[in-house]
Amino acid sequence: MDALDGPRRFSAVSFGIPALENGAKADQYGTIADASELEAVLGQGEVIVHTTSSKEAKLLFKYSVPLALTYLLQYGFSLVTIFVVGHIGTNELGAVSLATMTANITGFAIYEGLATSLDTLCAQSYGSGRKEQVGLHLQRMVLLMLLVTIPIGTVWIFSGPILSALVPERELAILAGKYLRILLAGAPGYAIFEAGKRFTQAQGLFNASLFVLIITTPINIILNYVFVFVLKWGLTGAALATVVSNTLLPIFLWVYVYFIFPASLECWGGFTRAAFIHWGPMVRLSIPGIIMVEAEWFAFDILTFSASYLSTAHLAAQSVVMTTCVVMYHIPFSVSVAVSTRLGNLIGAGSIQAARIATRTYVVIFIVMGLVDAALITSTRNLLPSAFSDDPEVVRIAAGVMPVLAAFQIFDATTALVNSILRGLGRQTIGGYVNLFVYYLIAVPLALFLCFGKPELKLAGLWIGCVVGSSLITVLEGSYCKLTSWQKAYDDAQERGE
Repeated sequence: MDALDGPRRFSAVSFGIPALENGAKADQYGTIADASELEAVLGQGEVIVHTTSSKEAKLLFKYSVPLALTYLLQYGFSLVTIFVVGHIGTNELGAVSLATMTANITGFAIYEGLATSLDTLCAQSYGSGRKEQVGLHLQRMVLLMLLVTIPIGTVWIFSGPILSALVPERELAILAGKYLRILLAGAPGYAIFEAGKRFTQAQGLFNASLFVLIITTPINIILNYVFVFVLKWGLTGAALATVVSNTLLPIFLWVYVYFIFPASLECWGGFTRAAFIHWGPMVRLSIPGIIMVEAEWFAFDILTFSASYLSTAHLAAQSVVMTTCVVMYHIPFSVSVAVSTRLGNLIGAGSIQAARIATRTYVVIFIVMGLVDAALITSTRNLLPSAFSDDPEVVRIAAGVMPVLAAFQIFDATTALVNSILRGLGRQTIGGYVNLFVYYLIAVPLALFLCFGKPELKLAGLWIGCVVGSSLITVLEGSYCKLTSWQKAYDDAQERGE
């Protein structure tokens, strides 16, 4: 722990807090917060941020529930498309699966990685009282995302010939390319929504994105049904349904901010030319954020591709296990978003001691979360595969891998935590280096060796490699978070705001 981690006092002005009278509570501090966190120091015009483990646990639960529902509903867009296209034909289903994987790696993962910089910038700006900078960071990120959409769009437009050179089924590659060219029209909407979510989350408005998804999810289902089954547009209709749904996301988020919670506009200073300059801090945080996301996504795609060399049954079982893993991961990941926002606020405000108390609480919560997920998967290891497949061989293989997946859930939860702490500290670069090192020098080679090498553990071997990789990431990044200077993170946050 830092020598400078003791109690700190800050001017109420630095928080953007109105003057306090006769011991009255402050209006609000930061994001996952309430007025009871602030205590007036009468006669000195200062405030001290107070917190306890029980308070942190309650606040985290309160704001994690809407986030978990938000990310599950957003993931549901892909599930709905796959379900609908599966009723069109086998080739169409294969094409959408190939297109979805390509879109995730070459587009959506990049947007998500870029947006992680706002977990640091927006949260720390709001916590330090520089509220209009939250809107300024949003403008800069939207401009950067639209700029990055140009190379992403180029890849998607020419994805047909590119995929034809990479996969043996040329017909599937051409269909996937057609789907991606249509999907490109919805990419800006998806990107702006990812940035907009950080704008509201930094202010503690975790219900905003849930409000948007509650409206757009049924719209997405209806559009898929109408375009595919009523108008008979087939694969084109499924792609158009996703485009319209993604385009509606930022529109409904604007409706929430402007009409339902206009108080959030205190963080919006209007459009400004300043959005076109001073991109350095944002880019420096965005690049390692992209690496962190891409390294993990691409590593798992390598393992899925490798499973195809075992047998068709093993590939199907891998799809079952991977789908289960992704659904389960949305719980610790959504909670980790709340964690990074909370820590960003506290560190931006300079309340290092409160941030330390909060982090110790989160460690316990995420370990318990991982153990609960592991117990759930273990107890349903024979039931879950049956829900995805009627093939007894696929069910047998998937059920045999479920205990390994259960162990993975423990470390997947702790990995989500340490990554969120790094985002709160503004240390995404460390996460990028660690993820690249662990996944591609240790986890993936080990997984391939255990699968195809002398042990011949097949699908279980692939997932054992993942378990080792996640545990190493937890240890390495956790050690860094423990030993690094949190005071330096606060100083860096102040420099970025200048």
